[in-house]
Amino acid sequence: MIKSMTGYGKASGEFENKKITVEVRSLNSKQLDLNLRMPGLYKEKELELRSFLGKELERGRADVFINTETELEAADYVINKSLALSYYNDIKALADITGDKTDILALVMRMPEILKNEKQKFDDKEWKKLLEITGIAINAFNQFRLDEGNSLKKDIETRIGLILNNLSEIEKYDSSRISATKEKLLKTLNEFVDKNAVDHNRFEQELIYYLEKFDITEEKVRLRTHCDYFLKTMELETSEGRKLGFITQEIGREINTIGSKANNADIQKLVVQMKDDLEKIKEQMLNVL
Repeated sequence: MIKSMTGYGKASGEFENKKITVEVRSLNSKQLDLNLRMPGLYKEKELELRSFLGKELERGRADVFINTETELEAADYVINKSLALSYYNDIKALADITGDKTDILALVMRMPEILKNEKQKFDDKEWKKLLEITGIAINAFNQFRLDEGNSLKKDIETRIGLILNNLSEIEKYDSSRISATKEKLLKTLNEFVDKNAVDHNRFEQELIYYLEKFDITEEKVRLRTHCDYFLKTMELETSEGRKLGFITQEIGREINTIGSKANNADIQKLVVQMKDDLEKIKEQMLNVL
């Protein structure tokens, strides 16, 4: 199977008088780039949560948002006056410079951590509930990645199939290409050199040496092998995006070599089509986990 690095998952749950919501989303990236936003109440557990998320997310530019909502009648809020005053002074100074007439106090009251719940204390049971909700969100996130990965897999398999079909077409031209090249050389030789003056043994040796430069037998075998290996790798239980990326590089090398050795317009056209399909595969591979 293959997974997409693009994913989304969300889950909510209740703990006593509090609603906890966890949202996970990601885009493609070579490494794991995790942005975690969570209430200050859970800060002491941040490293533990980052470790858990790192194992689950693996790769990608990921955003994880944890939000809590407490019932108003159960809350006992106080204003964080020192933080509010700091926000107020900074925003007022900026407003004075720009001449903006913004309602500074209303803006300050919407800033993070201004309202504190005096009853809020860290609770191991609440933390376990948070991890449970996070696990549900991660499961939804991974299912999203799998669904996206299946769509990618179908498109990539189609492209690999087109490359193999074009390879079969190249094989049809290959045998006639060698014989045509040999006939052309013989015709040219006969036009400019007296037949009786030709050392046929030497000519055969030079001809073999010359035709070996155009032989693409090994490249065709390796290209087919790489394509088969690519398809088998996509069927593994784990998503192997990096390995698949390396295999596409090898496929590209064989296609390029066939093109450079072809010396045939029909084969060159097929090579161009193969390169086009391979580039589309590479674009898709950027989003494979």
